[in-house]
Amino acid sequence: MNNISFIIAFFLLVNLTAFFIMLLDKGKSRKQGAERISEGMLFFMAAAFGSVGVYAGMFAFRHKTRKWHFIVGIPLLMIENAATLFLAYQYLGQ
Repeated sequence: MNNISFIIAFFLLVNLTAFFIMLLDKGKSRKQGAERISEGMLFFMAAAFGSVGVYAGMFAFRHKTRKWHFIVGIPLLMIENAATLFLAYQYLGQ
């Protein structure tokens, strides 16, 4: 497996995980007294290359779409993730 394939596989795995964690948290939000996943953890996952999965989960499950810091912060993290992946491609893809 070359470097580019590894980067793509890693990106897909992290984003699928983030997407399903958004689904899990949405399910927990409907149950009274359930232990929820913190917003800090959701932002951490987005910062750790899971921003596309978190963003897709926000709209697929209508979860956290009323919170301004998610509406503004997750797209900003998507830009940060894209820039970091671009730099990784530039250095590792050669």
